[in-house]
Amino acid sequence: MNPSASTSHPITSADRAAVLASLLPSLRQQQGQTLVIKYGGNAMTDPTLQQAFAQDVVLLQLLGLRPVVVHGGGPQIESLLQRLGKQGRFVQGMRVTDAETMQVVEWVLAGQVQQEIVGLINQAGGRALGLTGRDGGLIRAQALRLPDASDPSVLHDIGQVGDIVAIDPALLHTVQAQGYIPVVSPIGCGAGNQSFNINADVVAARLATTLQADKLLMLTNIPGVLDRQGQLLARLSMAQIEALVLDGTISGGMIPKIAGALEAAKSGVKAVHIIDGRVPHAMLLEALGQQACGTTICVD
Repeated sequence: MNPSASTSHPITSADRAAVLASLLPSLRQQQGQTLVIKYGGNAMTDPTLQQAFAQDVVLLQLLGLRPVVVHGGGPQIESLLQRLGKQGRFVQGMRVTDAETMQVVEWVLAGQVQQEIVGLINQAGGRALGLTGRDGGLIRAQALRLPDASDPSVLHDIGQVGDIVAIDPALLHTVQAQGYIPVVSPIGCGAGNQSFNINADVVAARLATTLQADKLLMLTNIPGVLDRQGQLLARLSMAQIEALVLDGTISGGMIPKIAGALEAAKSGVKAVHIIDGRVPHAMLLEALGQQACGTTICVD
């Protein structure tokens, strides 16, 4: 065999040591920092990406960060609704949620999806604990009345979709102090013990704001925010976001994601990134500051 035919070289122990040493400045700076992660999209359904996500979360905690996971579950909810013969309906990216749909949302989010994530993190060597907004009064909510995109004076009634009234982070602090990784389902509780389905991007952003998180990472099914030509926008300011919403470039389910990300950035969250959840370990690279991924949301 011709030695020049192969250009690959095995990774040596010295290579591994050099990589770890290069991370030291970043790790020192990030010790004790809070990281809120919105977990959704393909990263939740592809087995390889699921495993990579769980490994990343556990490693981040071992490295001294304090991860909080907020998960979605739209595809899983839609699948069960279809099996029950019920068609999902959306208004401006928000799922219309009647009482029957709310039952399905709770079954899927607080049951199936949450427990899968908890199991994956535990299997990867961490200790995860599943919570909903009901637990410890974590998320108090009321019915959301959604202003129409064309005429804000028109309000849409979209059922048991929640608007966050307040977040009490006491339980999260207790859970983290005991060494657990919180996995939060986006279900809130209102007056009369009523459950509310809350957009997971909105919950992640409000949690990040309440906790004064150092980073908010929102995983998506695309490389980040794209322009009309499909090119990645690496950085977006408030003025740029407003223009992109007005011309329809940002639409549908991306609207609450961007709105939440911008609100978190305006409220003091130091770094807000929308990244591609289809790329293995992209979250780890972004969290450790080793590679810029996706779109960074900025106030100015």
